[in-house]
Amino acid sequence: MTIAITDAISTLDEAERRFNLARTEDETLFLEWQTDLPEISATEQADLDQLRRRYLYQRSTGQLLEGTVTLLLTSPLLAIAGFYDPPFRVRAEESVLLTINDGEEVLQGRIDVLVLLNQLWVVVLESKKTALSVWTALPQTLAYLIANPQPQRSSFGLLTNGDDILFVKLVQRESRLYAVSRVFAPFTSGRELFEVLRILKKLGQAIGQE
Repeated sequence: MTIAITDAISTLDEAERRFNLARTEDETLFLEWQTDLPEISATEQADLDQLRRRYLYQRSTGQLLEGTVTLLLTSPLLAIAGFYDPPFRVRAEESVLLTINDGEEVLQGRIDVLVLLNQLWVVVLESKKTALSVWTALPQTLAYLIANPQPQRSSFGLLTNGDDILFVKLVQRESRLYAVSRVFAPFTSGRELFEVLRILKKLGQAIGQE
């Protein structure tokens, strides 16, 4: 039986139970968002300022739908971070299948944006409309990260509703553990986008060093 991931995994409890996942508070698991972050140039800062102005202008008239959030914020953010350039590849609306319960159940979904390095998943991006909390994207994103074809390597996700941005890291070695960053709020301050870009650059660097 095939079920949509969005229907089958709607809460953190469901994601943790079905995939034998546990959240860790051990900050050493997810240092990539906290330490040795690369600097960003004045040009990149100017690009981010322009990106934010456009987003706030469109946001000022009301809530934005998921596709608009991707168009206005996350897609240009990935471009500035260099994920649209070599050696990375980008896939939009990438289909994923997960088999659970000894093959009795198949979960199917589509990743909004997937960044790859060869066959290694670098970043999974999941957008939600601004009316929803950024946390509502976490169960679904965890399901997508579980589907990484190279489970021995760490997987990273970027979750956003436009107003807020959250990073998540999943490891699937001795056990399945995930950790989350703090919530960044570009709606509140432009400096928040600077930090988000630094983290994205760090993830791009770190993924090839495992």
